[in-house]
This record gives sequence, C-alpha cells and structure tokens, in this order.
Amino acid sequence: MTDTTLLLEEMTWPEVERALADGFTTVVVAAGAVEQHGPHLPLLVDAARGDRLALEVARRLGNALVAPTIRVGCSEHHMGFPGTLSLRPETFTAVCVDYAASLSRHGFRTICFIPSHGGNFAPLAEMHDDLCSAAGPGCEVRTYTDLHAFVALWEGAVGELAPDLVHRVGGHADIAESSEMLCIRPDLVRDELAVSGTVVAFDDSVAERIFRDGFRSVTPNGVLGDARGMSREIGDLCIARAADGIAAALRDA
Repeated sequence: MTDTTLLLEEMTWPEVERALADGFTTVVVAAGAVEQHGPHLPLLVDAARGDRLALEVARRLGNALVAPTIRVGCSEHHMGFPGTLSLRPETFTAVCVDYAASLSRHGFRTICFIPSHGGNFAPLAEMHDDLCSAAGPGCEVRTYTDLHAFVALWEGAVGELAPDLVHRVGGHADIAESSEMLCIRPDLVRDELAVSGTVVAFDDSVAERIFRDGFRSVTPNGVLGDARGMSREIGDLCIARAADGIAAALRDA
C-alpha cells in the first residue's frame, strides 16, 4: 500500500476491508492537543505533529494503518494561556476506550496509542487496562508512555546535528518541536518571534511542578527550552528519531 492509503479516514470502507484482509491489522492512534506553544507556534502543534508521527510510526511498524488523531487532550496545565482546550482525564479516557472498542470490532489485532503531547503520557499509562478490556480478547493494545525517553530522543537528534544547541531542548515549543513544525506546517511558524523560554533540564522535579502548578509557573512565555536555532534539517531528524524510538518501543511492548 502507498502512504496515501494508510490514513484510515481517507479510505472507503471497501478499501479498509481489503486492507484488513491483506494483513494490515495494526493501527496507530496519535493523541495530541490544542494548546499554547509559545509566542511563535500555533495551538495545533501537537495535533499536527500527531498526524505526522503516527504516519511515520505506521511506516516503520509495517502492515499498519493510521487512525484519526485525537486532537484535544489533557492540557489543564496549559490553561493559564488563552486558547488552550483541555479534556478531563475521564473524558480523554472515554474517547480512547471508544477508539479501542471500535477498531477492534473491525478486525484490528494490534492498536498502538502514541501521545504527541506531554500531558497525555500519564493518562494513557493509567488507562491501559481499560483499553485492553475495551479491545477484548484477540486484540492487543500497546501504549508508548515514557515522556522522559521521548524528550531524550529529541536531545539525541539535536545533538547529532548541533551539539552546541542541545541544551535548548526543553520539551515544549523548543528548538526540537519548532524545527518539526518547520517541516510539517512551515506556514504557521512565526520564526521571527522565536525566543528562549525557561532553559532547564526536563526531569521529574520539573515535570511535577508543571503538572501540579501549571506551565505558566515554570515559563511565563510558554516555552520550555529555547526555540532559537530551529531548522528544517533538525526537524526532519527529530521526526525520524522520534518515530524510530517509538516504533522500537512498541515492538518490544
């Protein structure tokens, strides 16, 4: 199958039926967000990145289709910034559970949930048993839920191309994410507004403060890391390394 026919929502039902019969029984579901991404990136960053990341992961897994991205996620910690939308954890869980139930009923045997938004990692981990129950016997649910490992994939990619800029990877609207958006939706990147935010190593203490006190308590402009130095070259490698790492983790799950 070509990439243009991997997207479930762009296929007809006979095409989906044939794909399943041909062994395309794995499906990838990205869980994104609509939330602030600093002064230089639009609210749709995590949803758009989810679209691209899910496709790249599906390519690497093989015999996999791509379900529609869940565009709004758990973004309560970003509600201090205008425009952010957020689902309650129970609402997000209900949507993911219904995805799993629907997809398994059609004959998908492996359902892979991949978050493209930091706030969705922990909820996906917590709902794993519910997802498995919804999918039922004969269908395996795999979730990628290691946020720190994901940020490390970005650090590795930036370090390969620009070792002197790797400290600018912070995990949100930073050099890595901004570079990815230059590849995905360059028309929406206000590169002239790219700035530094709070530059700090993303660790458990930073994550705990963000989810407890809100993102604005850590970075007033909404950037964690530094967006300056973004490039399409960095973006391409960040996308590739992220997809490589997630696909490998899903195979080992």
